[in-house]
Amino acid sequence: MPEPSVANTLRRPRAPRKTAGTAPASPSAGVSEASSGLDTSYLETLLGYNARRAALAVITVFLRRMAPFGLRPVDFSVLTLIAHNPGVTSRQLCAELDILPPNLVGMIKNLDKRGLIERKPHPSDRRALGLHLSAEGKQLQKQAQLTATRLEHDVSDTLTPVELDTLNALLRKVYQR
Repeated sequence: MPEPSVANTLRRPRAPRKTAGTAPASPSAGVSEASSGLDTSYLETLLGYNARRAALAVITVFLRRMAPFGLRPVDFSVLTLIAHNPGVTSRQLCAELDILPPNLVGMIKNLDKRGLIERKPHPSDRRALGLHLSAEGKQLQKQAQLTATRLEHDVSDTLTPVELDTLNALLRKVYQR
């Protein structure tokens, strides 16, 4: 039997990850974070902790439902911005989504290879190319957007519409400084 590599021997064992679809092991297990025996009260006062936990719950469902479309969250965001802003430039996408240009280049190449986008000369900037959805891209983005709308409803069904609007508005206040 081969010896484990140094990297493998230095790793801490990880507990199985809980996902949005994971059911509690017993009726009393998983009722709340407190039932795990850990005191999370301080963490639960932190915006970052709560935002991250909420994001993980949503992203878990998002990844599962977007798998048939072959879209990751960032791909969906890029396609959606192109759909709603035909002719948008890569520079504009980077600024809006806080993506480094080298990272966007690979995404754009991949979307182009899949036949989802087209690059056309920008009407006012000769140096730039505007990004547009192809017919196939429009169809895929429309289906993916419907799926995203349904999954947002499903993961936020414990909130009233007013609570959801308030939550979204408050989160935007944090990142739109």
